[in-house]
Amino acid sequence: MTLFDENVSVVPAPPRRLRRSTATGLWALSVALLVLLVLSFLPTAYVIQQPGPVIDTLGTSENADGEQVPLITVPDGQDTTGSGRLDLLTVQVVGNRERTPSWLELVGAWFDPSRAVVPLDRIFPAGETTEERNTQNVALMNDSQQEATAAALEELGYDVGQHVRVNQLSDDAAAAGSIEAGDTILSVDGVPADSAIAVRDAVQAAAGAPVSIELERDGRDSTVEVTPALVEDGRESAYVLGVVLQNAFDFPIDVEIQLNNVGGPSAGMMFALGIIDKLSSEGLTGGQHFAGTGTIDAEGNVGPIGGIRQKLYGARDAGATWFLAPEANCDEVVGHVPDGLRVFSTATLEQSLTVLETVRDGGDLDALPTCGAQTAAGS
Repeated sequence: MTLFDENVSVVPAPPRRLRRSTATGLWALSVALLVLLVLSFLPTAYVIQQPGPVIDTLGTSENADGEQVPLITVPDGQDTTGSGRLDLLTVQVVGNRERTPSWLELVGAWFDPSRAVVPLDRIFPAGETTEERNTQNVALMNDSQQEATAAALEELGYDVGQHVRVNQLSDDAAAAGSIEAGDTILSVDGVPADSAIAVRDAVQAAAGAPVSIELERDGRDSTVEVTPALVEDGRESAYVLGVVLQNAFDFPIDVEIQLNNVGGPSAGMMFALGIIDKLSSEGLTGGQHFAGTGTIDAEGNVGPIGGIRQKLYGARDAGATWFLAPEANCDEVVGHVPDGLRVFSTATLEQSLTVLETVRDGGDLDALPTCGAQTAAGS
C-alpha cells in the first residue's frame, strides 16, 4: 500500500484570519494588562486605614519582655474584674512615605467598607519624620493613660491632685532661659494653672503682653516673666510660650497600664472604664462583650477620634455586641454600622457608665442615646 505520492505537492491551507471583534478584544486585554502592570509600580499619594488589633482592657497584653501581663493593674486585693470584655480598638495604616500602597491595593480598599483610602499628608504630614510621629503618638498614649486614670478615680470618689508640668521646650521657645523641662506651672498672671488648657487660655488673654508665671522647680517656688511669641500658620494665630505642657496628677492609689506598640489618645475612655471595672465591687459588663473608643480628659469628657469606621468593623469581627462611640463622631457612624453591632453615643464617662449599667441590668436600651435611627437599624 502506498502511503505517500512523491509527485503530489501539498499546499498548506491559508491561515484563518481573526474576526475583528476577537482581535479588538485581544488588543483591549493586552492594553489592560499593560495598564495594570504600570499601575502596580506607579507611586501614589494615599495610604490605607484598616481595622487593627482589638485588645480587652480587662485582659492581658504583652510587655517589653514578651510576657503576658495584666493590661491594667490595681493594688492587690482591690481587683474585682468580671467575666465580660471591654475592648479598645486600633487602626492599622498600610503604607508610609517610604512605601505607599499600589493603585491596585487602593482599588481593592476602595470597595471594602471596612477599609478607607486616606491622603498621605493627613496621616504623615509633610516635614514630619516617622520617628517624630511615633514619638508624638507615644506621648499622646501616656497622656491618655494619665487622664483616664484621673477620670476613673474621680468617678470612684478618690481625691486626685492635678498640676501642669513642662514636658519639653521647642528650639526657639519664647520661654527659653526662664522655664525648663520638668518645671511645674502654678499660675499665669495670677490665674491658677489647673490644667494645660487653663495655662494656654491665660497666655492668650494677655494678647502678647509679658505674662508673670509662678512655677516650682526642684521643690522651690519662683516667678518669671515671659513675653509670648505670636505664631501664625495661615489660618489662625496664637500666642505661645514654646513649651509642651502635660497634665500631671497625684494619684491616691497605684494604677498601672501596660500596652506596647499602640500609640495615640483614642483608648482613653476604655482605659477609664477598665479601671472602674477592676476597682468596683460590682463589675460593669455583666458578662457582656463591649467595645468602644474615644479620648478622655480628667473631667471625664469623651472626645472624637479618627478611623471610627474601621473600629466598628474591628469590634464586630472580634465578637463585640455593644459599641460606645464618641458623640462627636456620630456623623461618621450613621449608615456605617455593620450587622450584629449596636452603637450608643457618649459624650462623658458618666454616660458611658450608664450604657454599661443599662445593658448589664436589662434596662430600657431604647432610652439610651444613639447616633441616629440608622445606627439602631444596624443592630
